[in-house]
Amino acid sequence: MMGATALLGGGLVVMGLPGDLMGSAPGSQDWSTPNAQVRILDGDTLRLGDRTLRLHGVEAPERGQFCTDGQGRLYDCGTTAAAELATLVGERGVDCRVAGRDRFGRALGACRAGNIDLNASMVMAGWALADAGAVPALAPYETAARQAQRGLWTGGFEPPAHWRRGY
Repeated sequence: MMGATALLGGGLVVMGLPGDLMGSAPGSQDWSTPNAQVRILDGDTLRLGDRTLRLHGVEAPERGQFCTDGQGRLYDCGTTAAAELATLVGERGVDCRVAGRDRFGRALGACRAGNIDLNASMVMAGWALADAGAVPALAPYETAARQAQRGLWTGGFEPPAHWRRGY
């Protein structure tokens, strides 16, 4: 009798829970953050209020990662990439479509600041690499940036994923 009561009580609890707790949450969410609450952490990561989001399909150098410019001089390309993202955001709020999480639990999303597509713009400017496996539409932007020698492509750099393995 006690087992049947526990089973019935457990069934009622499950039936009374919101659907998003049972794995039927929407596949994506929209986040909107006013400019005063936007912080640029690096060239592909933003802090939106109390939430952290990584630009999906984009890989920018890390702060403290050094690259060479067209004359072979070293510079902190990670900080430069973060500055480019800050310039793109400007004084605008950020709107993101979140669809998934990375291996660190950060939200992954496609973001806009006004009419500017931040993911595509970072790749087009040459300050981020496209993860063509994740977002194939970004690959032509990387090719164009490389051919025009914009951003990272003006000199030499180690892909961020390779650079991180050294740490």
